Amino acid sequence: MPKATHLECSLCGAKYDAAALANLCACGGPLLVRYDLAVIRHRWPRREVASGPANMWRYAPVLPAAEASVVTLGEGWTPLVRTRRLGARIGAEQLWVKDEGLNPTASFKARGLSCAVSMCVELGIKKVAIPSAGNAASAMAAYAAAAGIEAHIFMPRDVPQSNYLECKAYGAHVTLVDGLISDCGRMVAEQGPKEGWFDVSTLKEPYRIEGKKTMGYEVAEQLGWELPDAIFYPTGGGVGMIGMWKAFDEMEKLGWIGSRRPKMIAVQADGCQPVVRAYLENEPRSRFYEDAHTLAAGLRVPKPLGDFLVLNAVRESGGTAIAVSDEDMLEAGVHLASDEGIFAAPEGAACVDAAARLLRSRFLKSTDRIVIYNTGSGLKYPEAYSTRFPRSTSGEQDKLGGLITPR
Repeated sequence: MPKATHLECSLCGAKYDAAALANLCACGGPLLVRYDLAVIRHRWPRREVASGPANMWRYAPVLPAAEASVVTLGEGWTPLVRTRRLGARIGAEQLWVKDEGLNPTASFKARGLSCAVSMCVELGIKKVAIPSAGNAASAMAAYAAAAGIEAHIFMPRDVPQSNYLECKAYGAHVTLVDGLISDCGRMVAEQGPKEGWFDVSTLKEPYRIEGKKTMGYEVAEQLGWELPDAIFYPTGGGVGMIGMWKAFDEMEKLGWIGSRRPKMIAVQADGCQPVVRAYLENEPRSRFYEDAHTLAAGLRVPKPLGDFLVLNAVRESGGTAIAVSDEDMLEAGVHLASDEGIFAAPEGAACVDAAARLLRSRFLKSTDRIVIYNTGSGLKYPEAYSTRFPRSTSGEQDKLGGLITPR
């Protein structure tokens, strides 16, 4: 990994060899990839970024994988859509939606897994395993298939059907678990060492965050290298927010942006809000959220490993954390779709409702430049949206959505 200088623990600051096959620090803290940004700044001026490919690998100098190792399906460089009608509805004069649903496998998880699987290729890893609420599993299965790597996936039994079908189609070994993502994580941790799996759980390796941070580079570039006033991010594991916060720090050191940062707003579900609770209680870490439940599968993470990094970003930026009900998510998702033609995952739709509420409370001004991250396509959540739009069936064939089947 010649572009990185070392891996650094986000808790204790311990340093590790950049080319090491690493998961967590000995203290249990997540590891972060560090680069010699002074050298990169000299060799890679901002003006050259635009000549790169129209995907996240346009930022290759600050990504860990060597070019020969990169496994890509065209992830990143997703559109930043100005949403005037939705803005008028919620009282925002300058509102954008960063539509991550247009990534491969239809979610932002493609970024992190492209980077992680690329590093697996570089480090000679042949088997990978992941616990997932759905979309990360789909992405890992796809990139592992593209790389010829064996994939083992553990998902809650009630994940959206689309995620299960994708993983099976990509050839992954899928285990459905009676429990939450935390239960899946324990199974990976228990079986991984004896099976020879490399664990790509959220923040238990340093590379997924590197792919996710490109969302921060992109929003800066797409707004003319000026950051917005506020960013709304649906927070399950929180890696996207952590990655963007890292990207802003890197861009400042590269001399590409100033020191001003957007307010980082973590959005969670009413039924699973460990980060919101920790923020409101002014705690540095979250507690395990009992009876976690929400139709937004990506938000059902009862105890994020990187909770302290999310809370740091929220507090250092002057942002906040807010929870949204399932019903309000779906209502906001319908508004986003009917106003702007963007069919968002419930996680992204939750950010719409959160923005409306913070505008009404005057936490944000109507003139603020606001960016909402829609982390996935609504097409991956038919079970969730079917509660808003039930479909009557007249026969057995209609139960398959009208699929033409042999009779």
